[in-house]
Amino acid sequence: MIRDICKDEAFLAQKAEPAAPEDLPIAADLLETLEHHKEGCVGMAANMIGVNKRIIAFDNEGEYMVMLNPEIVKRAGPYSTEEGCLSLSGTRPVKRWKSIKVRWQNENFQERLKTFTGWTAQIIQHEIDHCEGILI
Repeated sequence: MIRDICKDEAFLAQKAEPAAPEDLPIAADLLETLEHHKEGCVGMAANMIGVNKRIIAFDNEGEYMVMLNPEIVKRAGPYSTEEGCLSLSGTRPVKRWKSIKVRWQNENFQERLKTFTGWTAQIIQHEIDHCEGILI
């Protein structure tokens, strides 16, 4: 189901709760909503659709990917850039990392660990910031 984009900064500033198997329908809604906004959006976190769960979905080099309970475990190559967000107006300066190692669970709740670089790494960092309640 395509959901409305949440713009409530007080809600977006809350740290997300861990995702559990019963939250898989939220992940499906998140993917469908991201696909609906593909012209102007490359990633979303569950709080952007009004659900305070640690779930992100993003464009991973042309294929959509979902991460449940993602966390960055290693960072390298800091740089500064600006980002926009469907939930917030305008753009904001941010510090990002060129390479990140992420631990997460897939839709079967199997743990995964992978290093991402470049644009994909930047998208993931933006969405994990949402999970942490950081307003980008």
